[in-house]
Amino acid sequence: MAATLPRAEHAERLSVVKPPALLKGARVGIFAPASPAEEARLQRGLEEVRSLGFVPEAAFSRDSQAYFSSSAESRLRDFKSQLGNPEIAGLIALRGGYGSNYMLETLWSQRSIQPKCIVGYSDVTSLQILLWQKSHTVTFYGPMVAAGLDAGASASHGYERTSLESAISAASPQWKVNLLGEAIFLGSAEGTVLGGCLTLVETTLGTPWELDTADSILLLEDRGMKPWQIDRALMHLSQAGKFKNVKAIVLGEFPECDPPVKGSATVKEVCERILKPLGIPIVYGAAVGHTPRPMLTIPLGIRARLTAEGPGRLEFLETAVIPLEKEK
Repeated sequence: MAATLPRAEHAERLSVVKPPALLKGARVGIFAPASPAEEARLQRGLEEVRSLGFVPEAAFSRDSQAYFSSSAESRLRDFKSQLGNPEIAGLIALRGGYGSNYMLETLWSQRSIQPKCIVGYSDVTSLQILLWQKSHTVTFYGPMVAAGLDAGASASHGYERTSLESAISAASPQWKVNLLGEAIFLGSAEGTVLGGCLTLVETTLGTPWELDTADSILLLEDRGMKPWQIDRALMHLSQAGKFKNVKAIVLGEFPECDPPVKGSATVKEVCERILKPLGIPIVYGAAVGHTPRPMLTIPLGIRARLTAEGPGRLEFLETAVIPLEKEK
């Protein structure tokens, strides 16, 4: 692995880097930074990408090794190749699982990274945070080919099409999404939307690309954890100072995280106990990331206003991409 660079070299705040919008007919690269996927789910996801009007390029290595889609070298090579290919307009991850972290040190050491729409969630959080900390590049927390797109639009374990298209197309300079959760601390606040999968946000602590959460609307979600494990992760972030100067918080619904003992604390109760004392707007149970409901797409790195009232509303105050003129 490449040697890491000291955090000081990346400490100064940079201007936000937005990728070009994705237009209908654009070629979209499929990259597999983590675990492999079933062929049937891959094919269903590719068909859905086509239904969105894009041309998918699934040229990633499929020589799976244990719980990785391919070797670390192949995963990194495929990702860098697609980023550097001028004919590939954007990238959508195959799925999460585990393995994106093997790419981070080399990417951190790279002089520059071509900005393109990069869509994914779960393990892809590692890449999204690194790109933000390295160059303040906007990415998209949304459905993947074999984890959302394969189930289809508006379907259980599928995705919400309007938010995805609004995020990557720059159709409107101001747009909003209903988070479909519930406000657990009322209020309204503005900030830069950052975060992602709770476990992956936590694992940035102590690295050169540790997430700077100041002035953010912090998104945190995950799955398959016991309430006490979520308690520990939130306390770790709190003790590391990651909730200091956070403007608002959006929490997922944390599926498959039921209490192991009847009557013990739920995830919602854990979140309320640790986070409500912050006195900032908080929405719990949003349909983001790991959710059995159609998954919303949330741009990471742009300004927004969270209204914690009823099911919660996230109003984006700018586009997430650079608008492009359609070819005549």
